[in-house]
Amino acid sequence: MTMRVAIMTDEVGWHTRQLQAALRARGAQGRCLDLADCGIDTSASHHGLRLPGFERALPEAVIVRGIAGGSFEQVTQRLGVLHVLRELGVPVYNDARAIERTVDKAMTTLLLHAAGLPTPPTWTSESEAVTRRIVAREAAAGHALVLKPLFGSQGRGLVRVGQVEGSFEPLPSLAGPPFNGLAYLQRWVPPLSEPGFDWRVLVIGGQARAAMQRVSGHWIHNIKQGARPVAAALTPELADLAERASAALGLDYAGVDILPTRDGLTVLEVNGIAAWQGLQRVTGFSIAQALVDDLLARRCADRSAARRA
Repeated sequence: MTMRVAIMTDEVGWHTRQLQAALRARGAQGRCLDLADCGIDTSASHHGLRLPGFERALPEAVIVRGIAGGSFEQVTQRLGVLHVLRELGVPVYNDARAIERTVDKAMTTLLLHAAGLPTPPTWTSESEAVTRRIVAREAAAGHALVLKPLFGSQGRGLVRVGQVEGSFEPLPSLAGPPFNGLAYLQRWVPPLSEPGFDWRVLVIGGQARAAMQRVSGHWIHNIKQGARPVAAALTPELADLAERASAALGLDYAGVDILPTRDGLTVLEVNGIAAWQGLQRVTGFSIAQALVDDLLARRCADRSAARRA
């Protein structure tokens, strides 16, 4: 019987096609499913979930490729479906706990800090008055800060404040989107070269597998914001830092963003639903196949062993 894997995504496209092809290569079937279409139906099945396309059965594994934004209640239920699948013994790659740690930038920073990993100095506050004092104090010391949406991605909504290129940039209003009443601030790390760059390191199953530089004349280095991917050597130092960051957050796979600084490397962010289209362009193996192989060889094997036990 063909193994059926749910690919949880709010957008069908290049990444999902890559995963489906990789699953087919292993004799499995990948079915795209939007978590917004899932829910609870305790009258329909023993497990109590509504999973369109799976009838009363459960998928044999789940790959989380994307979760649509929504209200707090909607996102809570979508993550709840992933939590229940894990509790029912379905391997979820990455599971809801890991996604919650990485979607929340403040939690990511705290866990990296607790693990002793280098990260830029970071602050959060719900008070605009407190936040302005932080910005003023940092500006007086000659620092710029990056104000980020707590749940933002792909470099959207980032603003530099404080001492920026010789002039003071004040704090914008925190009310409403994209900050929604909360300031998440990180000290800006000036580039060591022009154009500037960071590294994206892909970690799969606890092992760093590939790296690229994201090069841009802009201070934001996301591919979606115009940065270009450049092949980069996966040095022992990069690999070790990325693997430790992934382990600190309990991830099956991770995209770890690392910056060069005058004092060494620092971890900027860790992505638990990492895109890899840019990295694939400069990588010699199929990333989707590596992800699927790790899921089947490690996570699904663990499930089979637990069932036998």
